[in-house]
Amino acid sequence: MADPDYTDLFILPTDATSAGTPHQWARAALDDVAGRAGQFIWRVLLGLRLSSRRSPTHIAGWPIVGSGENWLVLQARSWMLTGNLVIYVDATQCALATVIRYDRRIAEPIWNTLSAKHRSLAPALLRDAWAVVHH
Repeated sequence: MADPDYTDLFILPTDATSAGTPHQWARAALDDVAGRAGQFIWRVLLGLRLSSRRSPTHIAGWPIVGSGENWLVLQARSWMLTGNLVIYVDATQCALATVIRYDRRIAEPIWNTLSAKHRSLAPALLRDAWAVVHH
């Protein structure tokens, strides 16, 4: 994303036996762990325009806009901001980055308020996703 206004990165150390694919991690984190609460935040509080059904080209309604062997990029837009979620997985870690661009001024105070909760929940999201990927 060009000119982001906010970025963060969370890393969960793993081992080679628990790697999983970026798609598996993203589905576990966003579909299974974040679930309806995530949908409420993304759709209602942030106004993100997400798909309404599961498909191979979307995860939790987020369009997949790029992927490789070890990484996956999701992107969604609302009337006020654009958000990317980047998942990276290798034999030693799973990483989740959030990248936000404010498309309207109102996005900054809204995201500043929500981002504190986001930062407090993201580490548990990765830990709980690990449990789903390795059930």
